[in-house]
Amino acid sequence: MLKNLIWQVKSSLKELNNVPTVSVTGMLVALSVVLSFFTIVISNVLQISFGFLPLAVGGMLFGPVVGGIMGILSDILGYFVHPNGPFFPGFTLNALLTGTLYGFFLYKKHVTLKRVIFVSLTITLLVNMMLNPLWLSIMYGNAFFVLVIGRIVKNLLMFPINTALLYSILKPMERIRTLERVSG
Repeated sequence: MLKNLIWQVKSSLKELNNVPTVSVTGMLVALSVVLSFFTIVISNVLQISFGFLPLAVGGMLFGPVVGGIMGILSDILGYFVHPNGPFFPGFTLNALLTGTLYGFFLYKKHVTLKRVIFVSLTITLLVNMMLNPLWLSIMYGNAFFVLVIGRIVKNLLMFPINTALLYSILKPMERIRTLERVSG
């Protein structure tokens, strides 16, 4: 398993030497920033955002290193274009982890519902349920466990929605990736 992770990192690093990869990555980062503006507010605890989808596509296409870099760039550029509260590097770390996890789970692998559920669950538990409340607790002095409890309902509701969105975008992208390999 460790050997596979090391191979993925090395392969993803090589992707950065490819001009089309860098171009597509830039477009996906811009798309992530723009999509983060379009949030559907259902209630004060339930919001649907689409900014994570380009990160998932980038991780799937170019691996964990490129996915992580995309996460960092998306977070920092998103903050400068549309600041929403104070800047906090913990959220940049979340974006790095999110892009990296998409890369580890999806890079050069078949997109299956099981795999998409697993990456979505990992990000929900690690980033949304653990790290986000930790950063908010540090920033605002609120009790960590109170913040976690408040996010349980939101994440229970958002998990199937995010997973369905993710699968509906990644499955067609897998076909495009396969066609690119055949024609390239």
